[in-house]
Amino acid sequence: MDGLGDPAGPVLVCGEVRTCLLSTRDAVDERVAAALLRLRADDSVRVSRHPNRHAVSPDVLTGVDCRLPTATGVRTRAVGTVTARATLTEGRVLQSTAYFGAPAAGPDRRRPWGYYLVRPGSVLPVGSLPGKAAEGFLAGVRPGELDVGAVAGGLLARISRNHRFLDHDPPLTTADTVLRWTAEAADGQRTALRFTKAEAGLRVVELRLPRGTAPAAAAGLCEDLALHDWLLTTVADKLDGLRAGSQDERTLLRTLRPLVDHLLHLWMPRARTERALHPVWEELDENSGYSRQWNALAQRVRDQLALRAIVLRIQVPGPP
Repeated sequence: MDGLGDPAGPVLVCGEVRTCLLSTRDAVDERVAAALLRLRADDSVRVSRHPNRHAVSPDVLTGVDCRLPTATGVRTRAVGTVTARATLTEGRVLQSTAYFGAPAAGPDRRRPWGYYLVRPGSVLPVGSLPGKAAEGFLAGVRPGELDVGAVAGGLLARISRNHRFLDHDPPLTTADTVLRWTAEAADGQRTALRFTKAEAGLRVVELRLPRGTAPAAAAGLCEDLALHDWLLTTVADKLDGLRAGSQDERTLLRTLRPLVDHLLHLWMPRARTERALHPVWEELDENSGYSRQWNALAQRVRDQLALRAIVLRIQVPGPP
C-alpha cells in the first residue's frame, strides 16, 4: 500500500491496539513466542533480540463490507480488507493491532472481491470518503459499522486462549487497555499528536504524520505508544495508595517484586519506531511528561525495596 497522502495512497489510516499482560506465570521464551504468534502456516513470525526480545506475527487479512463510521451520520458503504497482527514484547506483554487505509474515493459501485483483494489493508468507500470520517471512527462505532476493535479483540482472544503454552496464572493482576487511533498526512514534514485518555482504559490518538508514511509504520508507532502507556498505567495503579509503613513486609513485596521482575525493564520508547516518526514521541513526552513520570515511579519502586532491605538488616542484627 502507498503511503499517506501519496497520489495512489490512503488519505486516512484508522486502527486500534489492544494491550495486556500475557496470561502466564513466567515470560515465555523465543520458541514459545513464535508458536503463539504463528497465525498463518504460510508465513513465519519475525523475531528480534535487540534492544529487547520482540516477536511479530504475520499479517492476517479480514474482509469487510459494511458502513463507515462518521461523525455526520452519512451512510457510506465500504468494502475491502483490514490488516491485523499481534506482537509480544520480552515474552511478557501481548498486543494485537488491526488497521486499514482509506482513499479519498473508491469505485462508484460494489466491485467483485478480486478487485479488493489485490489492495490488501485498504477499505474503499463506494463513492467518496465521507467528511469527518476520522472523528466518527474515534468516537466509536455503531451497529453495522466497520469495527476494527472487534478484529483486534478477536485476535487477542485467539492467542490468549492457547492452553498448550499458557498456564493462565499471571504474576500480577492488570487491566487491559485500548488505543484507538487515526492518522492523516500533515502539511509539510511536521508531525502532530493529540493524545486523550478516556474512561475504561480507552486512549484516543489523532496523528498528523509526514506525507508518504506507510500505514504499517503508523501502526508500529501506535503499538509503541500503547505499550508504554500500558506500562505506565499498570505501575502507577499498583503504587496508587501504597503507603510506607502501612503494609506488612509480605504485602509490600507482593506488590513491588512483580513490577521489578516483569515490567520495569520493558521501558524502551522508540525502540522499533521508524526514525522519521520519533518527533511524535518527543511531542508526547513534552506535553505529558511520560518519561519523567515513569522514571519517578521506577525509582520509587527501587527505593521502597532498598528501604525494606535496610529495615530487615536493622531488625536482624548480625552476630556480635
